[in-house]
Amino acid sequence: MLSSFPSLPTDLTSSRRALVVATAAVSVGLTASSIFTFQYLRRATLREKLRKSVKNSVGKDSGWPEEMDGGVEEVGVQARLEKEALEGASRIGKPTLGDKKMFSEELIREQLSRNYTFLGEDGMAKVRKGYAVVVGCGGVGSWAALMLLRSGVSHILLVDFDMATLSSLNRHAAATLADVGTAKVLATKKYLEKIAPWATIDTSVSLWRDSPEGHALLEGADWVVDAIDNITTKAQLLSHCHKSKIKVFSSMGAGAKRDSTRVQIADISLTSEDPLARSVRLNLRSEGIHSGIPVVYSTEVPAEVKLLPLDEDEFKKGNVKELGAFDDFRVRILPVLGPLPAIFGLNIATYILQDLAGSPILQPMEHKNRKKVYQKLNADFIVREGKMAGQTEGFRIPMDNIDISLIYEELHYNGRSILPVRRPASSLTSPTSDAAPTPFLPFSAHPVCLRPALTRWDFSEPLSMLNCVVMEVKDADRHEKECGLAVPEATRKTGKELWGEEVERGVQGVREEALKVLAWRERQGKAAI
Repeated sequence: MLSSFPSLPTDLTSSRRALVVATAAVSVGLTASSIFTFQYLRRATLREKLRKSVKNSVGKDSGWPEEMDGGVEEVGVQARLEKEALEGASRIGKPTLGDKKMFSEELIREQLSRNYTFLGEDGMAKVRKGYAVVVGCGGVGSWAALMLLRSGVSHILLVDFDMATLSSLNRHAAATLADVGTAKVLATKKYLEKIAPWATIDTSVSLWRDSPEGHALLEGADWVVDAIDNITTKAQLLSHCHKSKIKVFSSMGAGAKRDSTRVQIADISLTSEDPLARSVRLNLRSEGIHSGIPVVYSTEVPAEVKLLPLDEDEFKKGNVKELGAFDDFRVRILPVLGPLPAIFGLNIATYILQDLAGSPILQPMEHKNRKKVYQKLNADFIVREGKMAGQTEGFRIPMDNIDISLIYEELHYNGRSILPVRRPASSLTSPTSDAAPTPFLPFSAHPVCLRPALTRWDFSEPLSMLNCVVMEVKDADRHEKECGLAVPEATRKTGKELWGEEVERGVQGVREEALKVLAWRERQGKAAI
């Protein structure tokens, strides 16, 4: 019977279905919009109640700033800070929001309550009186400044000439998309003042130079944070601080590193596996500075990464070094894994915070206990030379632990053998073989000695830094057995004859580096490296 009813037209049926679908979609949209609007208004109401609650707890006469009374006015705070930046708000000593009279002590202590519990009243009193100068406000410096401020340091000076870029947002503690193209110190200042408006955040949009103006920026600082990535400027800053008795903490290279478990604090004289630290050490030794500067560094061997490439058009313009904004600064940069600079900065802040509070970290763990390594090498070397001289007791060599550390760490790249392989050249090829001996590879490719020993290279010459190499113990034993003074001259071999011509060239390269060190000694009039 139902089949006798005529069917509805197809186009009418489709229209009704479309109408139902459209009605459902509009209903879903209106419902979602209502939910989102309700959630937004609820959050805004709760936020306003929280502001009023804080304001009431502070008190009407506490000077609570008008800008903090409502969400709309917050936009005014940011606009005012940007206006100050354009008008030269980077002038040192001019606090913006940082007026301590605006806030009650009760509110400040509540914000710092966890630190008070940890460091105590006396410790926190010292921390809050602390003054830190952060030179370099990039990935490392911005994190150090942020955590020093959050921990209670009430006066910070930020020094950097650079601008925030999109590529720097992966590691910067404060910069946002809105800050791209503005000075890093101003972006950091704006962010820090939102966290602790009672603190004084000074800025200097400038490149630190070893000059009276640069020295003036450091006056009165309890601590200076060195987060510079230029070797020459870095060494100059550290040298000035060390000679002026200004406490300084330096960050070594965080670029091209990925293993956060290898980040640690040590004296600069005990660093290893860090090319930046090695270059800085050499520069400081030319100034007669061997130790006394705490640093954060990574013992990780740098990963196989390359500098970010330049466009071909840039090479056509001429010398790419001329493209830099400043002399000696890299035109291309190493890739950086974002969390690593942050970890470096947090290490710096922790160390400085403990020192300001009067409970310094006196003996940070030394990687591989390097001092004992030098002492053992020295003692073993004295025994070896004493046996050849026929004197077993009271024998001395013309080198000390500082010389040995330089030979071991600097000239032999953290204890790498002078030999590219652990066999004599005579065993590498047979008389009937046409194969060439293993060539002298770059030192970074040489094996690190498992049982290192020092030995004289040429026994016809006196012992000195120019005539001393690092080998495995078994290789040093064979070297002395076949080339040493105890061997008759008729059968005595040279190092070149035993280990090959490539190794001999490598030894000459080490001697050239040692000559540079000796030239520094003579130029500076120092008795030790």
